[in-house]
Amino acid sequence: MDGSGESIVEDVVPAQDLSGIVGHRFIYTYANGWRYEMYVKNATTIDYRIHSGMVGGRWVKDQEVDLVRLDDDVYKVSWNEPTGTSVSVNVLPAKRLLHGVIFFPRWVEDDPGRTVLFQNDHLDEMRALRDAGPTHPIVTVPEFAKITLFEKVGEDDEEVISVAPGDLPPDFAGRTN
Repeated sequence: MDGSGESIVEDVVPAQDLSGIVGHRFIYTYANGWRYEMYVKNATTIDYRIHSGMVGGRWVKDQEVDLVRLDDDVYKVSWNEPTGTSVSVNVLPAKRLLHGVIFFPRWVEDDPGRTVLFQNDHLDEMRALRDAGPTHPIVTVPEFAKITLFEKVGEDDEEVISVAPGDLPPDFAGRTN
């Protein structure tokens, strides 16, 4: 509340029209060469696959996220994983630009292969590895990425991301539009 007793939230929080990202799949390649795919299933959930990079081959369904619209065609998707990894991604679809920051706990940096699986079938194992650590020092990976594919596929479609990256046709992640 401001001094007059009125709420100033309207001046701080932009309209939350998420239609420009919800129900969309996008494939993006970070400047370091890591290639990811994200499906914004709905306003609170994403599915994703990692096609290449430190944890290439990993895939996840039904990851709860915080999704907000920061401005016209600017979105932020943030989440914490059972591994202890935290991620925050700014997505600018019209500019085909993305900036992500991944915060890996030390145990993932030391042995990333332990997370290269379908996480949903290993949630208890991921939490146990997280709790065993070590957590620190956390490895921060900030990178810009180019969005090479951005397509509307509809909301809550369980088939958009339904198999491991290795089970896709060889040129799947290289598609562009």
